[in-house]
Amino acid sequence: MVFSSTLFLFYFLPVFLLVYWLAPHRFKNTVALVCSLLFYAWGGLNFLALFVGSVVVNFLLIRFMDATSERWKQRIFLIISILLNVSMLFYFKYANFFLDNASAVRSYFGGPALTWEKIVLPIGISFFTFEKLTYTIDVYRGVNKPLKSFWDFMLYIMLFPKMIAGPIVRFHEIAGQLTDRRAFDTADQKLAGFFRFALGLTKKVVIANALGEQADAIFQLNPATLSAAQAWLGALAYTFQIYFDFSGYSDMAVGLGKLMGFQFPENFNNPYVSRSITEFWQRWHITLGRWMRDYLYIPLGGNRVRPSRLYLNLCTVFVLSGFWHGAAWSFVAWGAYHGLFLILDRLFLLRFYQKLGEWSVLPTFLITVVGWVFFRADNLSAALTYLSRLVGTTRAVLPVASNKFWSTLPYYFRELIISNLSNNPV
Repeated sequence: MVFSSTLFLFYFLPVFLLVYWLAPHRFKNTVALVCSLLFYAWGGLNFLALFVGSVVVNFLLIRFMDATSERWKQRIFLIISILLNVSMLFYFKYANFFLDNASAVRSYFGGPALTWEKIVLPIGISFFTFEKLTYTIDVYRGVNKPLKSFWDFMLYIMLFPKMIAGPIVRFHEIAGQLTDRRAFDTADQKLAGFFRFALGLTKKVVIANALGEQADAIFQLNPATLSAAQAWLGALAYTFQIYFDFSGYSDMAVGLGKLMGFQFPENFNNPYVSRSITEFWQRWHITLGRWMRDYLYIPLGGNRVRPSRLYLNLCTVFVLSGFWHGAAWSFVAWGAYHGLFLILDRLFLLRFYQKLGEWSVLPTFLITVVGWVFFRADNLSAALTYLSRLVGTTRAVLPVASNKFWSTLPYYFRELIISNLSNNPV
């Protein structure tokens, strides 16, 4: 069930809000949890028991960690929790990828291809895993005391507005709201939440879907046959599609949170006006960028290490970030590509951009567009071929663009105003 579906908009959401708003304060968490479980069960009933079981195990490990004062024992419980969560993510999301590659290598050397039953990917497992890790690590670090109620902990993990595609909400950001949201349960917050949800729905349905049709039409062609104009049209269409789609979903999630009395963190802040890739990652998928910084980059040494180690850390973090987005070499390449430009920023690009001033938006945007080709292409080979066509021979391309695509162009300019509202708390 997605937020833009008829089922969600006209059945699930109205019934949920009616019951939730009418419920007494002490029963609101119960209503939210039951409806979150129903929301997930609609699209992943086969995995619901597994996910609930993993929440139970994590809750118990955290209770054991909190019950002991010896640091080495706490570290053992932390490691067990991390291994269990990462193993679960690895199995469901990456087992097919590694078996595919192992089979290809085996076939290359003359052996028989491997056969196995394909593993189905549970919806939302990446965000689900990150938030369980966040909770465990934050409790270990002493950022917050663990929740006493198992049901409140399950609500934090399973809360449906953020379950499928974020934003990644860290435990300490809403720890107090899990037990008492009355300070934010006001008419103004509900109106702001409704406006935010409607704005995100418009981004998704009106703009992103139209752009997606255009991007799909071009990326489904043989990339070797594309003209430069066609290739650029497809890359630009996808560049704006993924922004409006992802930021629209984040707007809807934040809006739904406000309707329930939660204050979720912002996830986008006009990323395409960034003046460097470093700034881009401070504006794009903000909650993921902060997660990578606090739970990967800083533990690896952050900026406190020698330059060669710092560059290795950046590459490691962004290769893992690419791999987190999808189990394919093209996603790994996308992560490595951004890691490379973050290193170049530190070596010389930031100084060069300072000389360019406001014009540095243009090369940064160009770098971003090229990177999205890796993200959208079916595989790494197709991505490389597509990139070669970006500098190919140009011919007339207007007939390739659909009328629906051209009709969305005015929204690009309107978005410059709308995004200032949507990316700041109302």
